[in-house]
Amino acid sequence: MSLSLTPIDTVGHITKEDFINNYLKPRKPLIIRKATQSWPALQKWTFDYLKEAVGDKTVPLYNSSKADPAKPINASAAEMKFGDYIDLIQTQPTDLRIFLFDPIKHAPKLLDDYRSPTDLMGGFLDKYPNMFFGGKGSVTFLHYDIDLAHIFHTHFNGRKHVILFENKWSERLYKIPFATYALEDYDIENPDFKKFPALDGIEGQEAILEHGDTLFMPTGYWHWMKYLDGSFSISLRAWDSSWGIKAKSLYNLTIQRKFDDIMKKNFKTSYMNWKEKLAVKRAGKALAAGKP
Repeated sequence: MSLSLTPIDTVGHITKEDFINNYLKPRKPLIIRKATQSWPALQKWTFDYLKEAVGDKTVPLYNSSKADPAKPINASAAEMKFGDYIDLIQTQPTDLRIFLFDPIKHAPKLLDDYRSPTDLMGGFLDKYPNMFFGGKGSVTFLHYDIDLAHIFHTHFNGRKHVILFENKWSERLYKIPFATYALEDYDIENPDFKKFPALDGIEGQEAILEHGDTLFMPTGYWHWMKYLDGSFSISLRAWDSSWGIKAKSLYNLTIQRKFDDIMKKNFKTSYMNWKEKLAVKRAGKALAAGKP
């Protein structure tokens, strides 16, 4: 019993035509090793540089503990000065991560240090792209992004293990109803197939990202990430051209999220238990039916 994981396609450079025809249109992941060659950030974005640029801001930190149903989904586990956190992840393993604090908002000069890959596609969204920081051993739980954007995820100053799955595997991954994350009771890196049999035979892709690598993740792709070193990444997001995907994104961000928030607020643990049981039931049905 096992997952079926194959390497993510990797290139040094790629033409727009090749990217659109072989990766964007078929929605297939790709790693571009040299997409950042023209970025000043490739050399400038050291830990010391970011500490100096951002200053002594207090940041929320997140760990790998299972979400508390009585708290909002993005409730932080701790707080720390940004500079102290950067020192921490350089010197020791920790499961603490930053993902809802954007250094670029506090240091706009960082905007000059990277380039959106507009030579490959259009539709980029964020004036202030997302940045993510993690200590050695910290894990980003298995999920897909609620807004269904395409993502260009570039990594810096270390290594990160990435596992991806197409959205068609959602039920077999024990997707939580009314959410875009999976049941948190299994370790996708080393699953217990007897306890979670629907995971057996699921097809995915994996890679180790290194400094300067850019991962293209198409809309709706499930992703799990583990920091092998204290390091950080930046994600640039772009709309899919499909109006159906845009409509689903709007639904996720408004109706689905609002409904889920109301139910969690009012029913807390009983609601979360019901959702987890339903995820297990749906996974079993998908496995029995041979889906996807």
